[in-house]
Amino acid sequence: MSNTKPKVALLVGGTSPERQVSKMSGKGILQALKNLQYPAVLIDPAYGLNQPKKEEDFFSEKDYSEISNRNCIDAINSNLLDDVDVVFSAMHGKWAEDGTIQSLLELRGLKYTGSKVLASALAMDKEMSKVIFRQAGVQTADWFTVQQRSFEPILIADEIKQKFGFPCIIKANDQGSTVGLKFVQDESGVEEGIAIAQQYSNKALIEKYIPGRELTVAVLIDEALPVLEIIPKSGFYDYEHKYTSGMSEYIVPAKIPVEVAKKAQQQALNAFNALGCEGYARVDFRMNNQNELFCLEVNTLPGMTPLSLVPKAAKAVGISFEELIRRIIQQTL
Repeated sequence: MSNTKPKVALLVGGTSPERQVSKMSGKGILQALKNLQYPAVLIDPAYGLNQPKKEEDFFSEKDYSEISNRNCIDAINSNLLDDVDVVFSAMHGKWAEDGTIQSLLELRGLKYTGSKVLASALAMDKEMSKVIFRQAGVQTADWFTVQQRSFEPILIADEIKQKFGFPCIIKANDQGSTVGLKFVQDESGVEEGIAIAQQYSNKALIEKYIPGRELTVAVLIDEALPVLEIIPKSGFYDYEHKYTSGMSEYIVPAKIPVEVAKKAQQQALNAFNALGCEGYARVDFRMNNQNELFCLEVNTLPGMTPLSLVPKAAKAVGISFEELIRRIIQQTL
């Protein structure tokens, strides 16, 4: 490649329940691209060929025009991407992070940030991830899934008691950002928990709750960054705690024994590699009171908002937000 700076197509928005979070990520990444003096074009695939003319319309809470998955096909297949060197996806969640957009970009022959099609699909499917984690020696909490739209809460509550007991976590099997997730204290919450999960997915994942601490490890180009601990100010680390300023405290490096931190970093790399991930990702863990680690999931397109965890972990080792974005792009190229 010549010394000219690559032209970047920045994908924001999309059609998943994380559309607004994606807009926040995109805003931060766009500013970094400007600071790096990389030529960039904004594209919200959900608008298809009817892209906003003004930059602020891409990031508005109110949609500029009708959005749809079919529009995403039209956008990726259009001349909007004809002269770009690399696609930086700031989209999150279903249809954005699960291999769908990645497949369209592959068909166009375009280079794009993050993991490829199969790794993206595997990481988004929480049950498949957990199967692969165990094959790779990465400890994860016990679980089972419910696929039927019609289900008997009493029978499922009995299965929970038999397999691991209450409290437990019920969540959508293929969403991110704790979308469709509920902490269930006892059998009275089972029906609601599954119903919430099935609003977002055909499959509800029911998982043993691990009491303890919330940890995450960012992986940047095959290197595990320092372990970060998340401390919700109240209750459970849910969607509100993730995206509301002041609702959670973040400590990096986490105040945990050195050997536990090293193990978390190694387990994060093992999970990342087992799924076949590339570029960057964030690996989430619960740590119990005996300092045992349980891998929850791998996020292949983690958030890049001011509250996001990968930029915080990078900053802890002296990597600025602009440098983080530059490294991700250069690795992709």
